[in-house]
Amino acid sequence: MNALLTKLWRLAKPVQWRFLYFVNAKFMCGITGVVRTEDGRVLLLRHRLWPAERPWGFPTGYAKKGERHEDTITREVREETGLTVEVGRLLKINSGFKLRIEVYYEATLVGDFENLRLDEREVLEARLFTLDELPAGMPDGHRELLQLVSR
Repeated sequence: MNALLTKLWRLAKPVQWRFLYFVNAKFMCGITGVVRTEDGRVLLLRHRLWPAERPWGFPTGYAKKGERHEDTITREVREETGLTVEVGRLLKINSGFKLRIEVYYEATLVGDFENLRLDEREVLEARLFTLDELPAGMPDGHRELLQLVSR
C-alpha cells in the first residue's frame, strides 16, 4: 500500500501541491526593521492605524508573496518615509497573532533624514530618537528589540 501511495504521490505534482496547501497553515509574514543611524539614534514612526495609546514603533509591514524579507523592510521604509535603508542581521522570529509570523531585522539609515516624505495614509510622524528619549506610546515588544541591537 505504501509503495502505491508513493508512486501516485510522485506522479501527481499538481495534486501534491493542492494536498499540501490544504493540510498546511496559511499565514502572513509581518516584517519589522529596527532602523538606526550611524550615531545610534533609532527611526520611529507614529503610525496612523495603530492603537492611540501606543502609536510609536519601528517601520513594519507585510511581506508580499515571494518577496524576500530583507526586501520587505527596504520597500516598507521607502513607501512610508521615502528613506533608504540597508538591511542588516536577523534579530528575532516570533510566532505572531493567529496566522502570522513576525520577523525582525536590524537596518541602517542610508543617506539624509532630510529626504523624509511621509505616506500620510499610514504614518503621522517620523522622528529619530536617542535611546534615552524614546516616546511613551511604544509597544513593549519594540522596546525589547533595542536590547538585541545594543549587543
